[in-house]
Amino acid sequence: MIIKNARIANNEKAVTIIIEDEKIKKIDEENNFEKYLSYDNNIIDANYNYVLAGIIDPHVHMRDPGLTHKEDFSSGSKACVRGGVTVFLDMPNTIPNTISKENLIEKKSMMIGKSYADYGFHFGGSKADNSNDIKNIVNEVASTKIFFNASTGNMLVENDKILEKLFEVSKIVTVHAEDKMVDKAIKIAKNTNTPLYLCHLSLESEINSLKKAKDSGMVIYGEVTTHHLFLNIEDVNKNDKNKMLLRMKPELREKHNNKALWNAILDGTIDTIGTDHAPHLISEKLEKLVFGIPSVEHSLELMLKKVKDNTIDLKLLTKIMSENTSKIFGIQNKGLLKENYDADLVIADLNDNSEIEEKDIITKAGWSPYIGFQRGGKVLTTIVRGNIVYNNGQFTDYLIGKEIKYINK
Repeated sequence: MIIKNARIANNEKAVTIIIEDEKIKKIDEENNFEKYLSYDNNIIDANYNYVLAGIIDPHVHMRDPGLTHKEDFSSGSKACVRGGVTVFLDMPNTIPNTISKENLIEKKSMMIGKSYADYGFHFGGSKADNSNDIKNIVNEVASTKIFFNASTGNMLVENDKILEKLFEVSKIVTVHAEDKMVDKAIKIAKNTNTPLYLCHLSLESEINSLKKAKDSGMVIYGEVTTHHLFLNIEDVNKNDKNKMLLRMKPELREKHNNKALWNAILDGTIDTIGTDHAPHLISEKLEKLVFGIPSVEHSLELMLKKVKDNTIDLKLLTKIMSENTSKIFGIQNKGLLKENYDADLVIADLNDNSEIEEKDIITKAGWSPYIGFQRGGKVLTTIVRGNIVYNNGQFTDYLIGKEIKYINK
């Protein structure tokens, strides 16, 4: 495959990208695509739109198995590639929870051939102490996910001795920790010398704790979600419908926290953007209070708004949405638009500022908190390992997504 007339971040001239055997073989900065025509006649004209490294979403809930009426691997991964996400990491609070080696093996087997995008799994820590299971699968998953605040099944861990054991056997721990629980997670990670990844930070006080820990020399990372960047408590209080729809854990915060999160992105305190894609049907959301919102198909297009208004540049955007996630979780050959890396690419039209419309929603949830929002750009084409999976509103009929591989640290 040849992609000609491609603009890339921090490069004034268009380039030609040559793809062979699912990898980026060459980036020709002279954009001299004619000399490759004898080599490959499968040509995509990017028409001087930007080509970015595929987005890696470190935090999604595909609801599969157990809750597939809300979402499943196929529908969720379809929403991913519509939004330029070429890799996602699925959380363990499914039914059953992914907290045993047997459940992990079964879940992995179930998902083969069901995904449009490449994928990986987080493994869950259990209040019943599943440290032996963690030892046995530590290099087969992205992380051990531990809940310090409310969760489903056996995944809320409150016993400090069990927490320390779970941390000690993990290569990296991701945590759902809110407010003061962030400090508790940091303390345990420091005591056990375990790399720590703080999910969905939402408060300025949490950012301050992260900064302090980083300054102390800890191996620690921070994630923020698109909804905590673009929404706040004022949006919840606009009407009774929003008081049901715009509810998640952590909840939306006061407006000043939005600014603190953006500042933390700019100064390097925040490392990644995750969506915490946690879909419920709109009928379920309006019937009773349930927590979680769909987000994965609009994260890139929303973040491009901040490129357009010069808050961030494309280099920083791809760093926090692709490169850093790959490095943190040790994902092989992903996250960079670079020769010999997997050809996971997104072509985006930054001149398209159209509104997000309900008719375009892909997720099974059937709704989005961003309907009516103006895009900062539109995803035109998504390529996973050199395979076009989405192009100009059309999806391929085959599911080529594979489980990712990790660099053993």
